[in-house]
Amino acid sequence: MVLCLKTWKSRSLPGFSFFIFNCVDLLVSYLVSMFGFSIVIPIYNESKNINVLVEEIFYSLREYNNFELILVNDGSSDDTADVLQRTKKSFSIKIITNKIKFGQSFAILNGVKNSKYNTIVTLDGDGQNNPKDISKLLEIYFSKKVLSLVGGIRKNRKDNLVKIISSKIANNVRSLILNDNCIDTGCSLKVFDKNVFLKFPYFDGIHRFLPALFKGFGKETFFIEVDHRPRISGISKYGILDRLFKGTIDIIRVVNIIKKNKQNISEKLNECK
Repeated sequence: MVLCLKTWKSRSLPGFSFFIFNCVDLLVSYLVSMFGFSIVIPIYNESKNINVLVEEIFYSLREYNNFELILVNDGSSDDTADVLQRTKKSFSIKIITNKIKFGQSFAILNGVKNSKYNTIVTLDGDGQNNPKDISKLLEIYFSKKVLSLVGGIRKNRKDNLVKIISSKIANNVRSLILNDNCIDTGCSLKVFDKNVFLKFPYFDGIHRFLPALFKGFGKETFFIEVDHRPRISGISKYGILDRLFKGTIDIIRVVNIIKKNKQNISEKLNECK
C-alpha cells in the first residue's frame, strides 16, 4: 500500500498505471484473505503423492493465511490413512475418511459439506495439477464479482495417448450437447461457489459436469489454461470406460437437471405475476 501511495504522488502516466495495477492486486489479495477458501482434495490410494502435494500447496499459498486444506480419503486400500496422519503432524490439514470407496464425486461433496468457507478449490490428489495455479484462479475469481466458477484448462496434458483421446471425445460430445463453453471439464482444478454447488441434485459423476451445471443455473463461468504435470507415482484410479459410457448417461441427467431448474424458475415467475 505504501508503494501505491508513493506512485500516486508521482502523478506521471506510467506511474499512475503502475499505481492502479498494484492497488488492484492488493485489493484482490485482501479479498482472498478476508473471505478465505477451502481446498478439497479427494484421495484414493495416493500414499506416495500426498506429502509432496500438501507441502507444495502450503508453499504455493504461503502468502495466504485464511484457508483450510481438506483431504478426503475415499476408502483407500493402501497406507494412505497412515500417511495422512503423519502429514497432519507437520501441516494443518483436515482429514475426512470414507469407510469404503464411494467415488470422486461423493468424496468432493463430503469435503465441501464439511468446509467452513464459501469459496471452494478442488484439485486431484495425484499431483498432476500444479498448486502454483491455485492463486491464479483465485485472483480471477475474486476480481470478477459476477463469476461463480473459474476452471482450469490443462495445457500440454501429460497423460497417455488413450486417456487423452478418450477425454477429447467425451469433451466434444458433452460440449456439443450441453454448450458449457468448456473444452476440458475433466480438469479437477476449479474454484467455485459452495452455495451454488450444493443446490445441484447430487449424482455420481457430477464433478465432471460443474461447468454445464453452473451455466445451466444461470451462473457466470470462466476458464484459463493451467499447468499439467506427469504422474510421478501410482496409476489413474477412475477408468476410461467410466468416462465414455457412464458419461453419456450423465449428459442426459444433466440436461434434465438444467431443464427442471428452468421450469421451476419459470413457474415462480408466473406466480409473481
